Amino acid sequence: MGIDDLFQISVIQGPMAGGACTPQLVAAVSNAGALGALPCSLLSPQTIEEQVARLRTLTPRPFLLNFFVQGAPNPSEAEVAGGAELLRPVWESLGWNSLPTPAAWCEDFAAQFETLLTLRPAAVSFTFGILESVQVERLHRAGILVIGTVTTVEEALAWEAIGADAVVASGVEAGGHRGTFIGRQEDATLSSQDLWPAVVAAVAIPVIAAGGIMRGEDIKRALALGARAVQMGTAFLVTDEAAIHSAYKARIISGEGQTRLTRSFSGRYARGIENRFMRQMASVESQVPPYPIQNALTGAIRAAAAKSGDTELMSMWAGTGFNRARPMAAGRLIALLASELQT
Repeated sequence: MGIDDLFQISVIQGPMAGGACTPQLVAAVSNAGALGALPCSLLSPQTIEEQVARLRTLTPRPFLLNFFVQGAPNPSEAEVAGGAELLRPVWESLGWNSLPTPAAWCEDFAAQFETLLTLRPAAVSFTFGILESVQVERLHRAGILVIGTVTTVEEALAWEAIGADAVVASGVEAGGHRGTFIGRQEDATLSSQDLWPAVVAAVAIPVIAAGGIMRGEDIKRALALGARAVQMGTAFLVTDEAAIHSAYKARIISGEGQTRLTRSFSGRYARGIENRFMRQMASVESQVPPYPIQNALTGAIRAAAAKSGDTELMSMWAGTGFNRARPMAAGRLIALLASELQT
């Protein structure tokens, strides 16, 4: 089986961690002939098993699982205290006397990986890092296609060298976290228009285009530049099945505001709709701890924002084209994209 066997329409729904991609959304996309993707990076092995089991009751079609490649951090007390201090203006504005200490920094990737092998999805994609070749071999022996996420040509060549079946080339316009793992994140600034053809020219494996793709015309452009398929995230955030906060969804649908990259929320550069949190942290965002420490430190703030519906303190990840998002059922969106590809 190859990448082309995973879908009838060359669209992969972006695996957006944090609760947006429910099994219902993933199944609706796969059932419509595209490839649904379940983000597993923030889930425990048990929860991954439960969500995959639920997903398999909803669709007989292939789907993809996605993971962050990461180790467990061991920050010093001083680093944690420093991170909390940088966030003081934000948590004091909530009336708190201190910032709650996270119970854990992140999930155990090694345990997630073993769970992945037992679940045997049709495909798996990775971001934030790169596997070892022995891990790719284990996945292939389990019959799982392996896809790496890249932001530079160098990263694409690295994934190809260890046996990946395809790469997602993510332009700087893409919403959410940047997947850069070679060099400095702030140097991976290639636009989709520049990155896609450069990666296509550099590797022999299929390239999946991501970044700024919202409609059929964008898919046509990506395919014309040599991509085998596209990955779309923001377009699915406003579908009926997406489980983001209603206020966040409303901000996307309004089309108001602009996006920018920030590392203030998580310690890794990510693109979202600009809000008060980003502006308040702008002067110190270069100093915050790296992912996943900062991501865990801001967890309580984001949870409070969700409880009160305050979009000024939410991480509203979205790509540059978010004002072109179209609210509708996921299956209907896939059908519309397919129709636009034919015109």
